[in-house]
Amino acid sequence: MNKLGPNLKNYITPDGLDRMRDEFKQLRSIERPKIVETVAWAASNGDRSENGDYIYGKKRLREIDRRLRYLINRIKIAEVVDNCQQKNHDLIFFGATVTYANIRNEQRTIKIVGVDEARLEKGEISWISPVARALMKASKGDIVKVVAPAGLEELEVIAIEYL
Repeated sequence: MNKLGPNLKNYITPDGLDRMRDEFKQLRSIERPKIVETVAWAASNGDRSENGDYIYGKKRLREIDRRLRYLINRIKIAEVVDNCQQKNHDLIFFGATVTYANIRNEQRTIKIVGVDEARLEKGEISWISPVARALMKASKGDIVKVVAPAGLEELEVIAIEYL
């Protein structure tokens, strides 16, 4: 179940773990009971073969149950890393918020987080992504190289924060 491979740990921030637990509670306590109620009502209407509420409800139940199993397994193997414990704020490690610039002087700010909590739209990238791996252990002013789809790219570290 560990898509990270046998030697990689499932690191996660405290906020990421809270979000996973909240999703689990939402699915188990609110969404699943509503769907079960709908399926039971639809089943009581008779012919199930052409009953859209029943067919969709059963499909949605399978999706919810699959997601619940996934969340249980991921939460079970999660290793919380609290960046408040990070002593060396001069180097980039898990949980760091990093501002970097590319060769075209385009700046970007990202936060390095766990695989299960990465949200690109919020600037959160997985610690095993190529950019995060290239930035790890770099310090302000360092230039790191990352293999991007367009080829080798150089990134200069502008700022490091542990929020």
